[in-house]
Amino acid sequence: MDTNNKGLIGRIRSLGWGFAAMLFIAGIVFWGGFNTAMEWTNREAFCISCHEMKDNVYQEYRSTIHASNRSGVRATCPDCHVPKEWGPKIIRKIQASNEVLHKVLGSIDTPEKFNAKRLELAKHEWERMKKTDSRECRNCHNFDSFDYAEQGRRSSKMHQTGLNEGKTCIDCHKGIAHTLPEVEQAIGAPKEGATPEEFHPPTPKPEEAKPEADKAAKG
Repeated sequence: MDTNNKGLIGRIRSLGWGFAAMLFIAGIVFWGGFNTAMEWTNREAFCISCHEMKDNVYQEYRSTIHASNRSGVRATCPDCHVPKEWGPKIIRKIQASNEVLHKVLGSIDTPEKFNAKRLELAKHEWERMKKTDSRECRNCHNFDSFDYAEQGRRSSKMHQTGLNEGKTCIDCHKGIAHTLPEVEQAIGAPKEGATPEEFHPPTPKPEEAKPEADKAAKG
């Protein structure tokens, strides 16, 4: 029995190695084009190509240390909002299709609309960063590389406390690159803004030992 036509190798031989070479080259071209398009959308210029971003959050970002500092090292939009690892990056890009939809719908196409949704948008990003242990922050900042002796007394204390309590960057550093949502503080006014707990979640306290457990331990 002729076994040359069995399996993948057999099929390739039946079609000819020239066809296989063409498929291989086509795969490289497709992957190169896909990756090029992916990286093209991963630039600051692309992120602020719509006025919703350019006229709102980008203007806030320009005055922060992430945009301008003594060393000239900048963290741009994709550095903070797009994962570097391929898998998480693809997932984030798929999620971003929802942002394209709202661009078409005009959900935040005016400063008034944007500020009305600022808290909601901020919460989404805070939750995402919390779930990933502030992954994008840690591309540049890492507890293991901190030199506490070079930090200010307050910063050094807070960083070490945060590390010991298992906190992540976004727990304390909300608003580091963009304006925080407003907090309504007027007495008797509706509390529609962000609460202090949302800005700085309280540290979970260890569960107190139950009396029954204590009795069982003594017995």
